[in-house]
Amino acid sequence: MKLNGKTAVVTGGASGIGLATAQTLAAAGAAVIIGDINTTAGEQAAHQLKAAGHTASFVPLDVTSDAAVARFRDAAYASADNVDVLVNVAGWSKIEAFVNTTPDLWQKLIDLNYTGTLRVVHVFLPKMIARAEGKIVNVASDAGRAGSGGEAVYAGSKGAVIAFTKSLARETARYKLNVNCVCPGPTDTPLLASIPDKQREALMRAIPFRRFAQPSDVADAILFFASDRASYLTGQVLSVSGGLTMQD
Repeated sequence: MKLNGKTAVVTGGASGIGLATAQTLAAAGAAVIIGDINTTAGEQAAHQLKAAGHTASFVPLDVTSDAAVARFRDAAYASADNVDVLVNVAGWSKIEAFVNTTPDLWQKLIDLNYTGTLRVVHVFLPKMIARAEGKIVNVASDAGRAGSGGEAVYAGSKGAVIAFTKSLARETARYKLNVNCVCPGPTDTPLLASIPDKQREALMRAIPFRRFAQPSDVADAILFFASDRASYLTGQVLSVSGGLTMQD
């Protein structure tokens, strides 16, 4: 699956699944534009990709800010004529029983995980529609498909991303755009490492493959949706969970 001559934008590309996605798309031949709120990590990620012989750049991005998202779009189009692949990875969760959460936390989770995706897609979509070409991959979560204890609001925001993906796919099929969604299950990231050992061990035992996903496992699924191999797929939701969730 090659992306030679393509430009790919990856939000949340400085670490975790986002970084693995940037690395995977770059290895497939894409010029990658990384957006992240962590400037130091983002610049380091772009530097490492360039040192490996890939085409990459970093632009600061806060997906919760309309102005920051607009600046990011302008910077992306200043360095590339077109954006062929848009991958929305930026997200965040906090594990806490819903009864103990506050409206401020609800808003933060919704704004980052759901509204942030809306903002980014909204600013890049017009040019994709005008070209009648482009692939959008939204990263949600299996929490949005099956629920997740201690992540009620996060799961709700990711469920919204799934519904948005399907609705946008219906709206944009006439323009030959592909809009799909990848739902990671438990993945080896800092958030997973923050879970108590006993809970993490029980979760691993529940996974048929008996291991957590690596960020690269998720990135491979994103690469598939970004490639020409998925040109007849739109509005689809793919779980990457080692069999933990088996959805119809």
